Amino acid sequence: MDGDCRPSVVAAHALRSASVAADHPMAIPVLSDALGRDPLSLVLLYCSPKADFRSLVSHATVAFPEARVVACTTAGEIDETGYAEDRIVAIGLPKAGFDARSILVKDLDKVDHRDLIGRLILARSELGASRLELPHEFALVLIDGLSRQEDQLVGCLPPGLGPVPLFGGSAGDGARFENTLLAIDGTIHRHAAVLTLVRSLSPVRVFSHDHFAPTSVRMVVTRADPANRIVSQINAEPAAAEYARLVGKDPGQLSPFTFAAHPVVVRLGGRHHVRSIQQVTPSGDLVFFSAIDEGVVLTVAEPCDMASHLSSKLEELARPAQPDALLVCDCILRRIEAGEKQMTNRISRLLSEHRVTGFSTYGEQFGAMHVNQTMTGVAFYPPGTELSA
Repeated sequence: MDGDCRPSVVAAHALRSASVAADHPMAIPVLSDALGRDPLSLVLLYCSPKADFRSLVSHATVAFPEARVVACTTAGEIDETGYAEDRIVAIGLPKAGFDARSILVKDLDKVDHRDLIGRLILARSELGASRLELPHEFALVLIDGLSRQEDQLVGCLPPGLGPVPLFGGSAGDGARFENTLLAIDGTIHRHAAVLTLVRSLSPVRVFSHDHFAPTSVRMVVTRADPANRIVSQINAEPAAAEYARLVGKDPGQLSPFTFAAHPVVVRLGGRHHVRSIQQVTPSGDLVFFSAIDEGVVLTVAEPCDMASHLSSKLEELARPAQPDALLVCDCILRRIEAGEKQMTNRISRLLSEHRVTGFSTYGEQFGAMHVNQTMTGVAFYPPGTELSA
């Protein structure tokens, strides 16, 4: 096996993962070997934008002929070492423990919601009938992170998903925000999403957490362009200048770290959800990662120690049993904050110790919500583990 490959192969029924350098000339053969010889139901490829995405997905359909292959570009990878850069992470779900159905959603601004719900219900029915010995289920959505359609898509899914818990992430492009890609079975798509339904022998727990607490500082969006997620006025003042005043910063010094350290949250469904700012425009407008509209009340939030918070949440997930693996979507702003606060090594150790793999995203999905600066994911437990409701 190639010395650069980082494999993680466990029991025959359990999720397995491996990673390799983005520029490895034999990436897919090496990853295929590392994932083992057991037949796979689903292969996920999380690819650094430095990888040759077209070549990878083409070769993957040949290397994994029995599996559905779903891939996307990333804003960073999470492999067996924790936070990683310029890698290709492969996740394999073996047929011994999983079955999956994937639905391609094209032209995200033209989705027929009724048709999509019907396709979801049919896929759920087929999946449930095909493998009766797989009692647990979840859904994973991967979506173009530059589409600005995440809120609309996940908001329409609950009638089709029913009780199936969903998480997901928005495909990235490093820190460039220029070109995000998805693929399914060798075909590459932009402005699209792939929704995958999974049945599992292992009990699963879908989760979401962020490390912020709301303060008493509030603001009202008084002028916005919802379609483009742009806010031009807050409290009837120029948006960037007013935001900077409220968080005690110089308007000329606003940066991704400022936005990561001082996000705003909105209260929905009895809890606060992060609405992160992506950038400030030359005209002083604020561009958000999530849906925003006039009249929305935003609250400034402050972070707790991200590493300590992550440790606590991973310990919670380890009750009543240590998961065999965790598959996550983790916001790029968390990675940025970790770097700025010199926490990258601490967080990477935690991710590695708890068998976490996944990728850094331009946004995260949890249930019917599109959120930011959040880690969402699914934990897989040993068969027979009794999880509380």
